Amino acid sequence: MAAPEFLAYHDAEWGFPVDDDRRLFEKLCLEGFQSGLSWRTILAKRENFRAAFHGFDIDRIAAFTEADVERLLTDQGIVRHRGKIAAVINNARRAQDLVKREGSLAAYVWRFEPRPEDLPAPQTASTSPASIALSRDPKKRGWSFVGPTTIHAFMQAMGLINDHVDGCAVRAHAAEARAAFARPA
Repeated sequence: MAAPEFLAYHDAEWGFPVDDDRRLFEKLCLEGFQSGLSWRTILAKRENFRAAFHGFDIDRIAAFTEADVERLLTDQGIVRHRGKIAAVINNARRAQDLVKREGSLAAYVWRFEPRPEDLPAPQTASTSPASIALSRDPKKRGWSFVGPTTIHAFMQAMGLINDHVDGCAVRAHAAEARAAFARPA
């Protein structure tokens, strides 16, 4: 049986559309931290990550210094990986630039929403043409830990795609939420 935190995450969060920049940035950062680890590890530490990274406030993280990196490397409540921590700080700085140029992180990300007919069957692929495209663009802009697999997981998590399998009780709810969702401009 799945752990209760998994059920709540799956049933109320995963695959439902998000347009809040802070939540999007959090999801992207946590997917980066998950790389090479289990999602269960990250989900169990999510509140610790939120505390360590000031609720994923992009501007506060962008101002982090090497002293903050050293502090985070001693924080037993998070994944202590120098490269991943540095990526969050770097990506916060890149996100500031992107928000100035695009208006919001949400407006930028939702431009990459694929057409349903362009998607593989739910949960049959770890990448997609859309995740490859969304991965390439930020990489060109200096982002890190945004490979196609990480981006595909991000797209699943934040509802850019509905990857609940056919027959999943939540699939229809996520589809309804996506249908009612006003895409950011």
